[in-house]
Amino acid sequence: MAEVLVFHHGHGLTVGVREFAEQLRRAGHTVHVPDLFEGQIFDSLEEGMGYAEEAGFGTVIARGTAAAEGLPAELIYLGFSLGVLPAQKLAQTRPGAKGALLLEACVPVAQFGDAWPHDVPVQVHGMDADPFFAREGDVDAARALVETVADAELFLYPGDRHLFTDSSLPSHDEHAATQATDRVLDFLDRIK
Repeated sequence: MAEVLVFHHGHGLTVGVREFAEQLRRAGHTVHVPDLFEGQIFDSLEEGMGYAEEAGFGTVIARGTAAAEGLPAELIYLGFSLGVLPAQKLAQTRPGAKGALLLEACVPVAQFGDAWPHDVPVQVHGMDADPFFAREGDVDAARALVETVADAELFLYPGDRHLFTDSSLPSHDEHAATQATDRVLDFLDRIK
């Protein structure tokens, strides 16, 4: 089975992120879920992003990179929103990466290098009217990624919710989250 390093979103390491990781474990995968916010969980995304800005996005990425140290090189990196930053960086730059799952965010490949590694498959998931994913350029970065990488998929779900995959947040969309989870599990079974 696959070994996955999961990075949480801007609320912190919520119950919903932990539950998602547990679903992957129940499917037989080895899952690591570091806390990039040092134990802090925020009620609002604005508060969490304020914390990330104050700490520095570079610090958040560095914490994610440090979480990979000591783990096998052959990891699949999964990030939710803010967690896409360390997930995408590691998938692009850490030798041995087996794949990337980018949920509700995607940054231009040039942020972390010249090109996406040709042998690293990737899936991107987001809602088609999410004010962050669809209106701040993430969907454009995802489309560009899919156009240039042979084993890349973009899944758009109808709706305007950000963090629709987190079952512990009001933005959760059960139908879309179930579809996304099924696709993530299919990806992990294919890549292992």
